[in-house]
Order: sequence, then C-alpha cells, then structure tokens
Amino acid sequence: MSFSGKILDWYHTNKRSLPWRKTTDPYKIWLSEIILQQTRVAQGTPYYLRFIENFPTVKDLADAEEEKVLKLWQGLGYYSRARNLHASAKMVVEQYNGEFPDNYKKLLTLIGVGDYTASAISSICFNEPHAVVDGNVYRVLARYYGIDTPINSTEGIKYFKSLAQKVMDSEEIRDYNQGIMEFGAIQCSPKKPLCLLCPLNDSCVALEKGLVDVLPVKLKKTKVRSRYFNYLIPIYKDTDGNQFTRLNQRTGKGIWQNLWEFPLLESNDILEIDDITIRYKGTLHDIQSNEVLSFNENSIVHKLSHQHLHTKFWLVYTNDDFNDMIPVEKITDFPVPVLIADFIKAFKF
Repeated sequence: MSFSGKILDWYHTNKRSLPWRKTTDPYKIWLSEIILQQTRVAQGTPYYLRFIENFPTVKDLADAEEEKVLKLWQGLGYYSRARNLHASAKMVVEQYNGEFPDNYKKLLTLIGVGDYTASAISSICFNEPHAVVDGNVYRVLARYYGIDTPINSTEGIKYFKSLAQKVMDSEEIRDYNQGIMEFGAIQCSPKKPLCLLCPLNDSCVALEKGLVDVLPVKLKKTKVRSRYFNYLIPIYKDTDGNQFTRLNQRTGKGIWQNLWEFPLLESNDILEIDDITIRYKGTLHDIQSNEVLSFNENSIVHKLSHQHLHTKFWLVYTNDDFNDMIPVEKITDFPVPVLIADFIKAFKF
C-alpha cells in the first residue's frame, strides 16, 4: 500500500471528533485554521466555539469592534493573528460580497493567509489538490523519508512542499490533508512517537537509522532578547469604598498592539522598591503616591517567541483621584495580554 493510502487508512480509524470536521463551510474552516496556528487543539477548541457563537458568519466578524475580537482572542497569543482575522473578514464582505473565496489563488489574497492556510481551506472545502505543509506534516515527511534539510530554510520550504504535492492523494485530498496532519499530531508526535504501532514503521527511514529524535532539522532561532517590565498599578479608593485604577492602550507595531495594560515603566535591568519610589512619577505623572508596595518579590519571566519579559508588578496607592480612572470591576472588560490577565486574577483588588 502507498504512503498516502496508509495515511488515509489510519485517519479513517483514528481521527478525532472535532467541531470543524463536521462542516465544509470555508468561513468555519478558515477560522479553525487561523486559531490553530501555533495553538494546540485542546487549547484552541474552546476559542473556536466562542468565536462561532459570537460571530456565526463572516459578516458578523467583519462588523465587530476590534476590541471585542481581541478580548475573545485573549490568551491565545500572537495577537496579529486576531487583527489579520478581523481585517480578512472585512475583505470578504467588502471585496467578495460576503462570499468566501472558493479557490487557492483567491484565498491567498486574504490578509494573514499563506500557502498552508489556503491549501487547507481549498482542499477541505473545495477538493482542490493542494497539499498542506504544517509542523506536523514536516515532521512526518522528514522522518519517513529521512530528510535532514532544515524545514525553516528557503530550500527546505520549497523541497517539502514539492514532496508533499508528489505523495498526496489528490482523489481524496480532503481526508488526506486532514489525515497527515492528524497523523503527525497523534502517531508521529514530536516527543514519544508511537513507532512500534505505526503503520509506516516497516519503511520509515528515521526509525531504521535511529534518527527519530533528530528529525526534522530546524535552523537555530533568532537570539532571544531580555526586557524588563515594571507595571505600576495605581489604586485609589473613594469615600464609598469603590476602587479605581488605570489602563493604557498599547500602540505602535510592537508586541500586543492595541491591547490594554497597566502603566509601564521599562528599565534596563531589574528594579527594586527604592528605584520605583523615585522613578514612578516619570510614568504616573499626575499621581502622588502615599505608599508603594511590591506585588511579586521575584520577577515573572513571560516568554514570547523572541523576547523574555522579566516583569514586576508594583502597587501604587494614592489618596487622590486621577485622570482616566477605571473602576476595578470594569478592567476585565478590556482585552489584555495574558500576563496582565494573570495578575488581575491573582491580585483580585
């Protein structure tokens, strides 16, 4: 039996019951694919269901406020995906009259849609013979054929796409594409793959040569940059016992664009309480503190793809009201980075 035939047989027996597998609606397939980029199925599924509940159609998503989209996305990370999702929904409504593009080339015109996503949607929804190549597929092909070309090199990207096209089952492309991704996620997993029970184990080069733990090969990542964040949380309590604080919206093209956070003092190194009591006024210009306390003695290291954020939270109590006050019970309405959301849950004001 051929490689693709074994993948299809395995898939028909082992496929998981996932909500987006019950439809060929391109809007829902697109939504699932964008959510599952750099996100595990178990984590992404509740987000998919919430998005479908809040935005049943692409027009509903296009008409939504960006802040609501970002709030629903909160916790998934890589927030540019959410902004691209929103922008593409607007494109579908404005340029395609609300009808999702029905082929690979048109799908590539959408913001945030590349070869993988266009291949997935066009094959699953329209049976177009375009092979998907994601992390799972790279791993299966690299191990089975014993390929040590780095998967994130220009040469590797072209080679694996060509190979994927060559070995796919174009007649059953919908199930084949889903099957090889599922196979990589469950059977040929990154760690502890189930080689002894694998239907490909009699012809897998990596298994034969002891290279399962070595393949696929990736070029080394960009050097990780360390940054030092000090969040200053102003806290004011009025005569009725109501508490207020402040959130600022991040702008620019850096991390967490358009999300909200507490006033930020970024430093060149870790700061201590004496530093904060001197420097907080540079960030909280209109606030006079009567007490500054450290929330976390040791920095919380929040890891992003190319940055490690060494973060401390500082409680800045004041006896006076200030500009842009937000009742503390309202701060959970704002879309915030998961780092800020975790603090809000922990502190509870």
